[in-house]
Amino acid sequence: MAVKLTSLRDMPDDEVDEIRAILTKYHISYYETPAGNWGISAPTIWLHENDDLDIAKKRLEDYQQERGERMHTEYEALREQGKQLTFIDQIREHPLRVIALLAFAIAVAYFSVVPFIEIGHVER
Repeated sequence: MAVKLTSLRDMPDDEVDEIRAILTKYHISYYETPAGNWGISAPTIWLHENDDLDIAKKRLEDYQQERGERMHTEYEALREQGKQLTFIDQIREHPLRVIALLAFAIAVAYFSVVPFIEIGHVER
């Protein structure tokens, strides 16, 4: 019977490709379910055999540990070179986007709070 290995939701494509490569390298039979046309379904990697679950989880755990260390090293290298974008850098690159998002957030907050404030000002 099929058993779920991992969800692929919000996982970068390069990570999914590396997981596929690991499963193929160790001859672990698997299949994927897609997110569907509207992205509502859960994209997942399933194993055909329950017996492969322990091995696959161990391989996946080792891979995730190695990937985490690799991503951290890359981040630190970019930060030291001054190439890692900060929040301020992103604001400088896209000022109109930031202004539009702030205006939208303020509008949502305003329209969410005003009805409650007006309830207190109802004349009796």
